[in-house]
Amino acid sequence: MKQYEAVIKVMEENGGFATLSYLYENVLKVPNVTWKTKTPFASIRRIVQDSRFFFRIKPGLWALKSYKNKLPNEILSLIEKEKQTKKEEKLTHSYYQGMIVEIGNIKGFTTYVPPQDQNKKFLGKTLKEIINLKTIYRFTYDDVLEKIKSIDVFWFNERKFPSFIFEIEHTTDFKNALLKFLELQDFNTKMFIVSYKARKKDFLSKIDFTSFRPIRNKVKFLSYEEVSQWHAKSYELILTEKKII
Repeated sequence: MKQYEAVIKVMEENGGFATLSYLYENVLKVPNVTWKTKTPFASIRRIVQDSRFFFRIKPGLWALKSYKNKLPNEILSLIEKEKQTKKEEKLTHSYYQGMIVEIGNIKGFTTYVPPQDQNKKFLGKTLKEIINLKTIYRFTYDDVLEKIKSIDVFWFNERKFPSFIFEIEHTTDFKNALLKFLELQDFNTKMFIVSYKARKKDFLSKIDFTSFRPIRNKVKFLSYEEVSQWHAKSYELILTEKKII
């Protein structure tokens, strides 16, 4: 079996689509395939870019052209378009929430998303199935918790304090997210706004407001493409370590 045929086989067994991380985990297990290269993950990334067989749904998520009309509705709704419906925007939002949760899980953090998001879909699962904390820790005053409890993703450390927080701003204004982040200005928490790369300029103009000065150096912009790369590289690293350790 050729390498690209192994990628096709794994995608077919997964319903015609897969994240890069899923391919990394499963393609190399396909029998009777020779991988002479020292960089098989790079080979997989190259293979899925072959437009004869594959197409990109979202950064880090690929599908078979032969399955384009047979994909689950949840996956079809993620296909990149110039304009998305409200339902499609919600699925895009939960897709990146799920990716960020999985990265946090790999890194050993306790991951949390708000209750109103826990039943949202992420590649055939609900977010509730992949987080490892269902109720937020009472790590600060109740009035502060009330203001920040809707932040999209928390990564808590072993002392039950938030090490990282993420707000996914697909189309909405950045100000509301930054106002939530302000409530955590006294914590040693890294803060991220996640959105399209093209929105970074707008983010920089908002974070430059005087009112956000206390958190200006704590908040970073993270593009969807960077989340996808982080997600894939996290799996690549852990799978490489398993071979070595």
